[in-house]
Amino acid sequence: MLALATARGVLAQVRHVSPVPPRAAHGLVARVYAQLVRDFGMAAPPVLLHSPAPEVLAACWVMLRESLLCGGASERVVKEVVASEVSAANACPYCVDVHRATLRGLPGHDDPRLASVAAWARTLGGGGVAAGRPHAPDAGRPPVLDAGRPHAPDAGRPPVLDAGRPHAPDAGRPFAPDASLVAVAVTFHYLNRMVAVFLGDSPLPPELPRRARGPALRLFGRIMSPAARRTPPPGLSLPLLPAAPAPPDLLAWTGTGRLADAFARASAAIERAGQRSVPAPVRELVTERLAAWDGGPPVMPSDGGPPAGPPSRAWATEAAAGLPPDQRPAATLALLTALAPYQVGDGTIAACRSTRSGGHDDRALIELTAWASLSAARRVADRLPALTPVNVSSVERTDP
Repeated sequence: MLALATARGVLAQVRHVSPVPPRAAHGLVARVYAQLVRDFGMAAPPVLLHSPAPEVLAACWVMLRESLLCGGASERVVKEVVASEVSAANACPYCVDVHRATLRGLPGHDDPRLASVAAWARTLGGGGVAAGRPHAPDAGRPPVLDAGRPHAPDAGRPPVLDAGRPHAPDAGRPFAPDASLVAVAVTFHYLNRMVAVFLGDSPLPPELPRRARGPALRLFGRIMSPAARRTPPPGLSLPLLPAAPAPPDLLAWTGTGRLADAFARASAAIERAGQRSVPAPVRELVTERLAAWDGGPPVMPSDGGPPAGPPSRAWATEAAAGLPPDQRPAATLALLTALAPYQVGDGTIAACRSTRSGGHDDRALIELTAWASLSAARRVADRLPALTPVNVSSVERTDP
């Protein structure tokens, strides 16, 4: 019923590149696919799309597995709230559909104390990432939705929880995340960008009638529920990538231990990918723009203000204008991916594939966009205040 249910449907969702079919996978790609199906419950397109670049595929999986999947059921529900709400703030309807549906299948998903988690996660997204989707699903909506309101927007789409309940015990109290939740947020800032470039708006078939979306997503949540309630052993993905030292910006929020090890390995792999496929002047330009980024929409370098009218790629084109002509397409794609991924279009990809700009193949496209996406996600973490330990497993476990 869902396109996700068949290998053909999964592969067909990916655009701009051709992922490795599961039956053709070997080596590192096959090892990642096996862990993905075993631990996540399905061959998820947001992970599979990375397969033209095997090391980046492994890095994506290491971050996702060790941040989102490892932990008990009560902890998983809190992490799914973070995944859902970061994705909503970043205007990534594909990830919103997947993770809200998964969330509804977990015990404790309606605990009112999760409202503060949702509010915190929403503050980390939006801005430039959503700039290319002025009418994106969930745009302008509250972070959570009262499922009991028959007139609620998007009725039939599983909500996260009811933030409007006046008796919510944590209402108005600031939420203090721990490293595990920041890791989920960073992972989804990365994934939201990659999904925006390489996938469509929903895991559901585009021809599915709107009235059937709600039932289809509820079915998807039930399909995902058994895997989401399992607790995979932590650390099993780490051997997919060589050990690496953790950069200072990661240590600031991962601390030491498994998460630090996982993100150090993944970031080193994606940094190597960037060195292969992103020219040094392009990396310098993107790094400079991200250092000055305050989380808001991208601005025109010439006047310091956002362009008037509908979102435009002109800011990225102008920012790249000082580079040699053969590097400008890569710079434009990298800037858009980092700061406004929904502005990436077919022409942006075609320009990068042109032999006049280095002829980026599938692997190079994945490596370039992965480097830009993780650079932006790490910049989001840089802006966070110092972490205070919090026991995310203390949320009540209730029947779904």
